[in-house]
Amino acid sequence: MSDSSPYQAGRHFLQIPGPSNVPDRILRAIAQPTIDHRGLGFADLTFRIQKQLIPVFNTRSPIFIFPASGTGGWESSLLNTVSPGDKVLAFETGHFATLWKNVAVKLGLDVDWVTGDWRHGIVPSVVEERLRADKSHTIKAVLAVHTETSSGATSNIPAIRKALDAAGHPALLLVDAVSSLACSEVRHDDWGVDVTISASQKGLMLPPGLCFNAVSEKAMAAGKTSRFQHSYFSWKEMLEINKKGYFPYTPSTNLLYGLDEALSMLHEEGIDNVIRRHARLAEATRRAVAAWGLENLCINAAEYSNSTTAVVMPAGHDADNLRSIILERYNMSLGMGLGKVKGTVFRIGHIGDFNALMLAGTLSGVEMGLRLAGVPHKPGGINAALNFLSSN
Repeated sequence: MSDSSPYQAGRHFLQIPGPSNVPDRILRAIAQPTIDHRGLGFADLTFRIQKQLIPVFNTRSPIFIFPASGTGGWESSLLNTVSPGDKVLAFETGHFATLWKNVAVKLGLDVDWVTGDWRHGIVPSVVEERLRADKSHTIKAVLAVHTETSSGATSNIPAIRKALDAAGHPALLLVDAVSSLACSEVRHDDWGVDVTISASQKGLMLPPGLCFNAVSEKAMAAGKTSRFQHSYFSWKEMLEINKKGYFPYTPSTNLLYGLDEALSMLHEEGIDNVIRRHARLAEATRRAVAAWGLENLCINAAEYSNSTTAVVMPAGHDADNLRSIILERYNMSLGMGLGKVKGTVFRIGHIGDFNALMLAGTLSGVEMGLRLAGVPHKPGGINAALNFLSSN
């Protein structure tokens, strides 16, 4: 809001699918004085974070932390595993899958691009079909977005792994878990993922600024033959110095304070409980949308996201107008439609540090906004959500 805007009482509702709300505990942790990033105290911080990350990614593989957004995580995953001119297989599940594809193209990779309607996740049988057809194994990696933030569709990563195995193909499996980590189940080792990419500003409840690569032995080995010239995102440089508790350059010390606190909070609640909480709030949101008579952009119920629900507006009604009315009247931000669905979709984020009462306020704001904007809908969506939440 600009300085000339009138004061609005109460706390702003940030209900976009990320960045998510940053808890006060994490804000206080970030506000600590910066320490020497070469001192013993810093090494203790690094080791503590590394230990706490293991059950979040469900891996014993190295987890590299870079001062960057999720886009940096994409770039790092490619720079360290493939070479210029290599072919990768990617799927158009939405806006962020498209952006990752664009990064690959800019790096000089040959992208086998499977188009989609932005309403479904990746179809595992198509993965197997494309890989079986690649008799010479020219495809070096499969790029899979786990939860597509723009559509609210979640792809079945274990089924995609099975598709690679059924095809007998050696391609690496690179998975974007930016919107799913600490919201949905993510099992790097058990699912046979080679690089799991994530970022700080969603389920981890931090401000933007950190990205992650969890890296399998196969992916590390691929890095030894990569012909990309790079420095900042080098896994090799990171691996050795991380073992001593440090980083090859000045890290985002205060964000690491926040990450340490965020991981403590997740483990206090219990990772399984965190995932169940997200699933419950997501289901309540979908029940409200259905009761309003509106449509979920994600068509397949098996692919519904724990992180976000993308709602399709009735024909002739503008989603951004609705969002503007809700922001002005109720001090709540909803996610905009991106790319192909701009103006036709709004997104409700139910992610991170979020509970049933916060969701009730969110859905109330949406229902009031629908009425003010003159959007055709049935009343009672909030009641449908409350009935579900109070009985579960």
